[in-house]
Amino acid sequence: MPLGTGEFEEAWPRIVRALASFTGSLDEAEEYAAEAVARAAAHERDGGTPIESYAAWCTSVAKRAWLDAARRRTVERRLAPELARPEADHTAMDAHDLPREGLDDRLALLFVACDEAISPASRMVLALRVVCGLTIPEIAGHLGLQETAAAARLTRAKRALAEARGSFQVPQATERERRLPVVIACVAGMFTVAHRTVLDPADALADTGRQALSIADALVEAYPHDTEVRGLRAVIRLGLARRPGRVDDTGTGLALDEVDRTRWDGALLRAGLDDATVAASGDGRFAIEAAIAGLHSSALSFEGTDWPRIVQLYGALEHRWPSPSVHVARLVATAQRLLAADSQASLAAVEAELAALEVGSPAYASRDASLALADIEWRTGRREHAAQRYRDLAEVMSAEPLRRFCLRRAVTPR
Repeated sequence: MPLGTGEFEEAWPRIVRALASFTGSLDEAEEYAAEAVARAAAHERDGGTPIESYAAWCTSVAKRAWLDAARRRTVERRLAPELARPEADHTAMDAHDLPREGLDDRLALLFVACDEAISPASRMVLALRVVCGLTIPEIAGHLGLQETAAAARLTRAKRALAEARGSFQVPQATERERRLPVVIACVAGMFTVAHRTVLDPADALADTGRQALSIADALVEAYPHDTEVRGLRAVIRLGLARRPGRVDDTGTGLALDEVDRTRWDGALLRAGLDDATVAASGDGRFAIEAAIAGLHSSALSFEGTDWPRIVQLYGALEHRWPSPSVHVARLVATAQRLLAADSQASLAAVEAELAALEVGSPAYASRDASLALADIEWRTGRREHAAQRYRDLAEVMSAEPLRRFCLRRAVTPR
């Protein structure tokens, strides 16, 4: 039968983990898993017998492909004893093929990818690509890199991991604890990319945001009392809860003051606020982000948003985790606070800071700064200036709902 909703996200990490344990190489595991998945699609397209378990079928096929290739690589003499065994020993899938050890397969792969033998920047690229499934362009955009630089980091990370460890090994609990902050950041990066680019996913397979939530659920199961883990899930839950209101019926993005809050997912909203409450006892990056998301989510209207408190929290977040995106977000919240208080005269300093970030920041932060400047001009009556900004932004927006939003404001300066 065709691969059902959610089955691929569950099968892929199980296949990669099993192959990595078998081959000793995360790089080869990813390569042969992709080949096996392609063969599964061709098998069904050509009318083959139904596949009952994609994870088992693809793992067996990938193992056979790897063994065939290994036989041709005579330089790998250390594999000779293995290759002498009957092939049936390798193709049958049993409980040892998918060692669970009480740890979700995606988390196991994330902890492997976040090895301290790899530079912090390269760890992030490896984890986002191999486990989170982001493309090189998506990773480059998220990290503010050139695509060639992101691809080079991925290559270096795989090489460094192979040289440092020799073979695939899931780290022990104490080592996983040390790697946890990077793992959390990777899942957050996965959701950030989804939140920026997939406002209205066409189907479950394209819903990277929901996939990030699934991994966050697994993290909470493994670390239920960690405030950063709970903060991460709060941010993802609250972001997904508000997603139904981000586009109109035509698929055009909406400004924050245009959103119909009755469309928000109430159950997911309440679950996210529960997580944010647990996270509030911590003072890390994601505990603060959860508090900010909680304020946005609990406000009954745009006008009723507690902008002074949000500005304060962004200041704390910028101190804890300084980044161009947080700097822009703090300035945006400051502008909203000033506009709500009708203090337009004080906006000039905020606009000057945003203009500086517009030309001296990574692409994602530069676009956010441009959007913020356009919004300020729009809301303060400078519609012609705003319309020109929106026209320029429409040229560089990759997310179609945001491009349509920019075009709508570019042609209706009312």
